[in-house]
Amino acid sequence: MQKTEYKGWPNCHRLSNGIVDVVITADVGPRLIRFGFEGEANVFKEYEEMLGKTGGEEWRIFGGHRLWHAPEADPRTYFPDNAPVKIEDHGAFVRTVQDVEPTTRLQKEMDVYLAPDAAQVKVVHRIYNRHEWSVEFAPWALSVMAPGGTCVAPLPPRGTHPENLLPGNTLTLWTFTDMSDPRWTWGEKYFMLRQDVDNARPQKVGVLNVPGWAAYANSGTLFVVRFDYDADATYADMGSNFETFTNDEMLEVETLGPLSRVEPGECVEHVETWQLFRDVPAPNNDADVDANILPLI
Repeated sequence: MQKTEYKGWPNCHRLSNGIVDVVITADVGPRLIRFGFEGEANVFKEYEEMLGKTGGEEWRIFGGHRLWHAPEADPRTYFPDNAPVKIEDHGAFVRTVQDVEPTTRLQKEMDVYLAPDAAQVKVVHRIYNRHEWSVEFAPWALSVMAPGGTCVAPLPPRGTHPENLLPGNTLTLWTFTDMSDPRWTWGEKYFMLRQDVDNARPQKVGVLNVPGWAAYANSGTLFVVRFDYDADATYADMGSNFETFTNDEMLEVETLGPLSRVEPGECVEHVETWQLFRDVPAPNNDADVDANILPLI
């Protein structure tokens, strides 16, 4: 771990293994503002006009990777993470700890594990309930991806008729979701959402992602996120543990832990594992995913 300035924030911390690097902000957060092959482009979106800013009551997206609590509600979810956070070096991992949010009485932290010899990072997301009463929420991890790529996620395993008479999964649509938008590709085994800087209309969908992975292909680099699925759990947003959102600026890859009632002083955890791969073309259909992405999963 090396303390460093990054894009106007003087107190960032950079983790590197010579293959990939991660930059953790300390002036705001908790937030991971960069992940990428060392010396190469950030796979995350950075909002240039917001970089280096601190303080204030306005929520800023900043870019990078953040931790929220679901279900989404304004102003509860949008408490601004504009204040400094503590950075703790635990040897095997680095922890970033937010002060208790005064409006929600929740406290967020992330543990970042960088693999010693691979393009891989594990992020443990944790939210404590600092209320004097129990609160129901779910941990919600959001990666704001750089523009120009394609998100792909698996649908639950398919079946046949008449052997499988009951429904197999849900697909959650927001009121602004347009399934005819050309950025969507609906396959038999996967669905895809393409980011387009010339299309400002927001799109979002949620799904119960049983295989527990999703990917984002952009300019030959493939970002893969893995996460757990609990068959006995209840998930927010009509049963979604994976969601993706896009507009003309970026695309978000979002994973959610189970919705649960958290007692005072207790916490919930949600784990993501990230991987990067080179020379992977963006998929256009199921066959492309099977040929170029599934072998890496």
